[in-house]
Amino acid sequence: MRYFDHAASSWPKPEAVIEAVNFAMRELGGNPNRGAHALSLRTSRAVFEARRSCAELLGVASAENLIFVPSCTYGCNLVMKGLLKPGDRVVVGSMEHNAVVRPLASLAKFGVEVEVVQADSTGFVDPDDVEKAVAAAPTRAVVCQHASNVTGVIQSVGDLTDIAHEHGALMIVDGSQAGGHLHVDLTALRADAYLLSGHKGLLGPQGIGLMYLGPATDPDPLVEGGTGGLSSEDEAMPAQRPDRYEAGTLNTPGILGLGAGARFLLAEGQALRKVELELTFRLIEALGAIPGVRVLGPAPGVERVPVVSVIHEAIDAERIAFRLDRKADIACRPGLHCSPWAHRTIGTFETGALRFSIGVGIGAEDVDYLVKSFETALR
Repeated sequence: MRYFDHAASSWPKPEAVIEAVNFAMRELGGNPNRGAHALSLRTSRAVFEARRSCAELLGVASAENLIFVPSCTYGCNLVMKGLLKPGDRVVVGSMEHNAVVRPLASLAKFGVEVEVVQADSTGFVDPDDVEKAVAAAPTRAVVCQHASNVTGVIQSVGDLTDIAHEHGALMIVDGSQAGGHLHVDLTALRADAYLLSGHKGLLGPQGIGLMYLGPATDPDPLVEGGTGGLSSEDEAMPAQRPDRYEAGTLNTPGILGLGAGARFLLAEGQALRKVELELTFRLIEALGAIPGVRVLGPAPGVERVPVVSVIHEAIDAERIAFRLDRKADIACRPGLHCSPWAHRTIGTFETGALRFSIGVGIGAEDVDYLVKSFETALR
């Protein structure tokens, strides 16, 4: 199979990730932070090392501010539901994934005001428009994705963070599509919360994610329960991180796999990003030259994450994807991509789009094969 669905989940995983998950299952049966026997201590140490690797990759100075969560979606829910109260106002871009949209819709029912700033036709949210929205009324938080899973557009998160902080607001970032594909330095970025999927660009297994919290960001925990040997006698969750937000038994295989993905990217990430961008531009140029095809997102040559979505003037995305799957053994994704807001913004809500996303294991020959197969699927 030629796998062009990395924006949904990266595959195949680097061998080091597979080995780390296997090692956790075979050799580390002990529960981390629960017990003082040798196996538990070994597991705790392995989790510590994985957290430190992830912190190094993402520019997090204090690793305890980087919390393991089941997914980016879980982290978005924890941060927004733990920080936002009735009467608070939130400014959010119009390209957001349902991981942001649905928690905000839930919070709106309880009195949180949600102000949506429209992006342009490529999916870019103009910081000037955000500043006008934030300045219009007291604002508790600005929420924005770092990169779009539909158009690949990269938002000016640094500028948005400056705007939020100048007006006394928090900056919350959905980094699901950025992690592993962009250089992310969370200390330099200064966002108050940054959420990541572990199984996409970070190359870890499914069922694991990361939540970065700034030192002064203190959302209420979403889940409460066991946290190991610290403060077990207290009914309240402990105040110290990461324990405060890691209730219940940790996903040790997922964490070790994610740590291995982080180490792989520390060694290979810069070269990988260069190749991904080159292949993305190659694909945009080739698909854009096919009659009847429109490539969505930024103009050719503008940096983006390795996501290329297209529509055809006469053939729907689902039919093309079906033909590519059955006739050419190519995996891609049609539809709304769990981002109806984004498709409404760029005018494709009625039709959806066909998305190709690039990652580890894709080469120039795969891109060329995809283009030829795409042309065949149109006949």
